[in-house]
Amino acid sequence: MAWKFENDRPIYTQLLEKIEQMIISGKYPAGAKLPSVRELAAEASVNPNTMQRAMAELENRGLIVTNRTAGKTVTQNQDILQKMKTEKAVKNTQIYVRQMESLGFNKEEIIALIEKGEKK
Repeated sequence: MAWKFENDRPIYTQLLEKIEQMIISGKYPAGAKLPSVRELAAEASVNPNTMQRAMAELENRGLIVTNRTAGKTVTQNQDILQKMKTEKAVKNTQIYVRQMESLGFNKEEIIALIEKGEKK
């Protein structure tokens, strides 16, 4: 099944985000072997060169490691994985807070809404 992409953002950026999400969510756990670039490109219905570019950037960020004989694997460095997870959480929280503030909620009201949602 092809991955869904937004038309208003570059595919490369969306590939990075999608694969990062799969790594930090545990779909591809630490040390796991990743499908080949061609397999991932076929799954996402994108050009293999675009997927290779995304994979190279993930390697630059330290999220994946290339081994000549074993292919690409997710890093086993828990510090890198935790840092990426925390960065994503902070970014999503900032987006949420800005959206809530644009609706007129203050910090205390936002916290109350979050606590209310946790109780359900």
